[in-house]
Amino acid sequence: MTLEQDFGRMSRPDVFVGGGGVAGVCAAVAAAREGASVLIAERHGFFGGSATAAAVGQFVGWGTASGRRVTRGMAHEIVERLVAAGGASGYGWFVMSTGHRMDRVEYDTEILKAVFDEMIREAGVRVLFHASVAGVRRRDRTVETITLLTKGGMLEICPRTVIDASGDLDLMARAGVEFLDLLPGDALQPATMMFRLGPIDFRRFDAIDPAEKQRLARLGVERGDLPREALHCSRITGTDEGWFNVTRVTVDGTDPFGLSDAEMEGRRQALRAADFIIGHVPGCETARLTALAPQLGIRETRRIRGEYVLTVEDLRRGSDFPDTVCCGAYCVDIHPTDGAGLRIERFGDDHFYRIPYRCLVPANLDNALVAGRGLSATHEAHGAIRTMPQAMAIGQAAGCAAALAAARNAPMKAVDVARLRTGLTAAGAFLD
Repeated sequence: MTLEQDFGRMSRPDVFVGGGGVAGVCAAVAAAREGASVLIAERHGFFGGSATAAAVGQFVGWGTASGRRVTRGMAHEIVERLVAAGGASGYGWFVMSTGHRMDRVEYDTEILKAVFDEMIREAGVRVLFHASVAGVRRRDRTVETITLLTKGGMLEICPRTVIDASGDLDLMARAGVEFLDLLPGDALQPATMMFRLGPIDFRRFDAIDPAEKQRLARLGVERGDLPREALHCSRITGTDEGWFNVTRVTVDGTDPFGLSDAEMEGRRQALRAADFIIGHVPGCETARLTALAPQLGIRETRRIRGEYVLTVEDLRRGSDFPDTVCCGAYCVDIHPTDGAGLRIERFGDDHFYRIPYRCLVPANLDNALVAGRGLSATHEAHGAIRTMPQAMAIGQAAGCAAALAAARNAPMKAVDVARLRTGLTAAGAFLD
């Protein structure tokens, strides 16, 4: 029996999801809950993407500074499941290196992997771990065949609809879609190598005055030990260990040799930063490095040119769209490639913005959507909408839309947006 024969009907799924990060998981589960047959391919042996493989350790940007939560739906369900499994303590707040207050959920990366497994199994999604998109064949404006490199060899599938949730949009690149260019003066945001330290006396660490923490971070930069002026740490629920986000690696994550060099540079930076923190930061004196993230956390690579390009002006105005499929309130947060600072643009205390469905639809493909950080937005707007809670909400919307399109054998542009919005609202999403 060939691999294709053994695979059976799933060689022609209603929905194929490329990439099992938080957006991909939400897309796959949402589509399956709508009754679609769904296949998801992930290059690692677990789900989560940046949330697990890059060990970000926290979900930030759930709502407004006033406390109104605008990212809900399946994203909130994930938090509830994490709390029930002992992998998170719920919603909380922290003070950024800039002195601003930010909402977040700290989580255990290992428990999150199991939570995603459970959601995928319950929904009946077919899974291919250790699988990558090797090629795409399209006819006119339709993706017809996708070739996957699997542990059993090459596998061809012929999905009705496809969702690229790979972050770097590898599937879209192989399909020949158009991407947005960086404007003069813009640069891809640098990556981060997360690392874990413990034991930490969090009573003392959390009591450090913000001005003192900023002084220590500045000292680390001046000594050449910290690449960025920050001492961000997310605590692992139920432990005395935390993940630190203080490295900064300039890289184009789609350049294979550049990415390989950057992974090594990230680990070099992490070791040096860990030594500084242990030697200078209160509460960390007895800590040791207990883990390095399996991979760099990539903030920005490709962005599609979609049916609509979201701009930072849209975010500032809180522009209303008839096809809004999710909302966000996270600030514009751009890491520069030079210097140790951070560019932050905050919105009003109760301000939120909307993301239209058209930003998920590639301009020159009929049966494809993008979910996650690669949607159609300018570099500045991307600096706000790239966070994982919003990626989850975008993924949920993409999965529901793909299921609707597959059921009608219709182009993505022809999806009944009113029906899509009704379904998302019924599933707990906040749209207006």
